[in-house]
Amino acid sequence: MNQKVENFTLDMGAVPEGEGYRVRVWAPNANAVYIAGSFNRFSVTDHPLARDENGYWTALIKNVRVGDRYRYCIATDTETYMRLDPYSLDADSSDGHTIIPDRRFDWDGDTFVMPEHARMIIYEMHLGTFTRGERGKPGSIENAIAKLDYLHALGVNVLELMPIMEFAGSYSWGYNPSLIFAIESDYGSVADFKRFVRAAHERGMAVILDKVYNHFGPDDLHLWRFDGWYENDKGGIYFYNDNRSHTPWGDTRPDYGRPEVRRYIRDNVLYWLSEYHVDGFRWDAVAYIRNILGNDGDPANDLPDGWSLMQEINDEMKTFKQRSVAIAEDLRGNRAVTAAVNEGGAGFDAQWDALFVHTIRAALIAAEDDSRDMDAVRVAITQNMGDDAFKRVIYTESHDEVANGKARLPEEVDPGKAASWAARKKSGLGAVFVFASPGIPMLFQGQEFLEDDWFHDKDPLDWAKRERYPGILRLYQDLIALRLNRHNCTAGLCGQGVDVFHVDQENKVIAWHRWEHGGPGDSVVIVVNMSNDSREDYVISFPADGNWVVRFNSDSTVYDSEFGNVGPGSVRVSTVKDAPDAPNRAAITLAPYSAVILSQDRI
Repeated sequence: MNQKVENFTLDMGAVPEGEGYRVRVWAPNANAVYIAGSFNRFSVTDHPLARDENGYWTALIKNVRVGDRYRYCIATDTETYMRLDPYSLDADSSDGHTIIPDRRFDWDGDTFVMPEHARMIIYEMHLGTFTRGERGKPGSIENAIAKLDYLHALGVNVLELMPIMEFAGSYSWGYNPSLIFAIESDYGSVADFKRFVRAAHERGMAVILDKVYNHFGPDDLHLWRFDGWYENDKGGIYFYNDNRSHTPWGDTRPDYGRPEVRRYIRDNVLYWLSEYHVDGFRWDAVAYIRNILGNDGDPANDLPDGWSLMQEINDEMKTFKQRSVAIAEDLRGNRAVTAAVNEGGAGFDAQWDALFVHTIRAALIAAEDDSRDMDAVRVAITQNMGDDAFKRVIYTESHDEVANGKARLPEEVDPGKAASWAARKKSGLGAVFVFASPGIPMLFQGQEFLEDDWFHDKDPLDWAKRERYPGILRLYQDLIALRLNRHNCTAGLCGQGVDVFHVDQENKVIAWHRWEHGGPGDSVVIVVNMSNDSREDYVISFPADGNWVVRFNSDSTVYDSEFGNVGPGSVRVSTVKDAPDAPNRAAITLAPYSAVILSQDRI
C-alpha cells in the first residue's frame, strides 16, 4: 500500500479551517495584503491579512466557499498588484482567478503499487493531443479516461503525462507552467484528474507527471515580481536576481537557495503525490537545475542549491511514497544524477538516455546500409548509468525527438512515405531495440500504430491508424508481453545481464544475450539484421546448446501482409566438433530489416 508522510500538511494558499478558509501567502516586501474575491464582491480593502515576522501574511475568512474566486491585493510604497495565489490549487485560467476547489474524493480501495523498475513500460502522452477535443478545444482528461482500456490492452503499465499544470493559453506542450499546483483548466477539473488516476490504477497502470522546475512561465507568470521587489531588472522573490536567473526559456530560474522557494517546490511534489495519488515524476531538463548553462564539468556555473534541492526532494519522496519513481531528463549521461543521495548523487531512480535514442535513430534512419555503425549500436545497447541496468529510460520517440525540426521515426526513415515497407520494417526494428535492450522502455503516444509527421500541440493523434495498421499494434503488444515475461519464457528481458556477442559490420547483423539468472525460460537471444539483404544460413553462437524457439519474428505476416514471413520457428544448437573456441553454434535465416527473439522452453 502507498506509504505517506505522517506530518505532511499543505498550509499555504487557502486551507479549510472551521467554517471558512485560512489564507496564507509569502510577500516579504509588501506593506499590506488583502484578499479580494467573489465572497466580498472583490473588495480590495474588506479583508486584510496580518503579517508575521517572516514575511508571511495570513487571515481567516469565514464566508469563503468551494467555487469562490479570488486574488491577492498586494500594496507597496509605489504600486498595488493583483496576484493569483502561488499555491492556487485550481484556477479559471492562467491570468484569471484562483478558485477554491472541492478536494473531496473517494480513494477507498486504491491500493495500487508501482511496478518494479525492471518491469516498467512507460507510455508518454500529451493530454491535449492524445484525443481530439470538442468545439475547437484541446483533448480532455475525460476523453483520455475513455482510452485507458486501450492502453491496458496495449500492455503499458506506466503513463507519463507531459505537463498538465496551468499554462498560458489553451494549447501548449506544457513546459511553460504558470501555476504549478493547478491543473490546466482546458484539460479538466481537479475531480477529473483524480478519476483519471484512480481509473488508471484500477487497470494496473501507474501515473507519473512531467514537472518543470528548471524555470517557470514565462507567460502569465504571477510569481514574477510577486510583491514588487526585484533587483537587476530580474524577477523578484521567487527567482534569482543575478546571472543565475538565465535559462534558455527566459530569466525565470527559481532561486533554489531561498528557503521559501525550496519549500514551494518541495510542497508541490508532495501535494501531487498526496492529493492525486500520482506515482512519481519526470523532472524536465535537470541539467539546468544543477548548472546555469546545463553543462557538465563546469564548476564556475554549477548551482549547488539546485543539486541539494533535488537530493532532498528525491530522498523525502521515498519516505512519503516508498514505491514512487523519480526520473530525470538530463541528457548528459551523468551517472551522478542517478547515484544515491548518500553517495553524493541526486537520487533519481532513472534518467533518459540520449546516447541510446540518438544512436539507434541514426542507425535506422540512414538511407544506405553501409552508413549503419554497428559498433555504435553495440555501445547503445550496453550503456548503463551505474550498477543497475534500469537506471536509464530508452526510447526511439519522445516529444523532443519527434518535433523541433525532427519527425516520427517512420517519417524520418522515408520522408513523405511513413507507411512504406521500409518505414514499417525499420520502425519495427526500433521497437525491438527498445524492448530487448537493458533499460526502462518508453513509447510516445501513437508510435504503436505508425503515427507519422511531427508532434505539435494542435495535431491530435489519428486514431484511424489504429484500425489501418492492426499488425503494427500487434507487434508492440507482442514485444511488451515478451518484455514482461507474460509467457514464462523470456525472464531475461527483465534481467541485468547483457552481452553483445556478435557484431558484423560488413553484413550489418548484431546479436546479444539477455539474462536474469540464465538457463531455459530465462536466457534470451536477439538477432537483428539491419540490411536490405536476406541472410540465409547465417551462423552465430548461442549461450547453450539445445532447441531455441523463435518467440518473435518481426518479418511475420501477422504484423503486415507485405512482410515475407522468412525465418525458422526454432533453431537446433549444437557444439561444433573440433572448434572448442566456438561452441553452441547454429545457422539461422534472417529477412531484410528484421529481428528474431529466441529462448529455450523451461525444462
